[in-house]
Parts: sequence; C-alpha cells; structure tokens
Amino acid sequence: MIERIETSVRMSKIVKHNGVAYLSGQVGSGASVTEQTRDCLLRVDALLEKAGSSREQMLQVVIWLADMKDFAEMNAVWDAWVPEGQAPARACGEAKLARSELKVEIIVTAMC
Repeated sequence: MIERIETSVRMSKIVKHNGVAYLSGQVGSGASVTEQTRDCLLRVDALLEKAGSSREQMLQVVIWLADMKDFAEMNAVWDAWVPEGQAPARACGEAKLARSELKVEIIVTAMC
C-alpha cells in the first residue's frame, strides 16, 4: 500500500511505502546558508515525525547547494543535527535551485 501525506496537484510532502518514508525536497528561509539549512532541517524533523520516523531512522539524504562554496557552512549545521553514530548515506552536489534566493535543498528517505 502507498500512503500519500499532504498531497497537492503537483506533489506529496511524504510518500510511505513498505515501511519507508520518502520526503519531498525541503528548502528553508533566511539570508545565509546557515539559516536556510537550520530551517530546512526543522522542516525535515516535522515531516519525519508526521511520517512516524525520526533522524535516527534516516537511510539516505541528498543535499543540493546552489554553490559548493557553501559546503563547509552547511556541514557545520548538518553535523550538529545528525545524531552521533546515525549518519545516513549521503550525497551533496551543486544545482540551480527553484528560486534564486534558495541556497540549499534537502531530500530525505527514512524508515517509518
């Protein structure tokens, strides 16, 4: 069975299937990469909870940065957020994001 949560015409914020939660890409607000990453991760926390999951159950994360020069700044926030010993498989790359003011987008897959 597939369960879709917070579904609109274009997308669902969460899709659950066979004990796995797939979260839509999350972006944050703020002027800096630090602010946007913190906000993104707050949104991820809320979606994980809604999916019946948590940071400790993340399987894979894909992070897109508008500019790889922000890699260290984003990682400073990320490293403080990920539970010790519970880091998921992760990829990070540079991409043109949906709006020019966006600096980071985070996509999470987790057990639920």
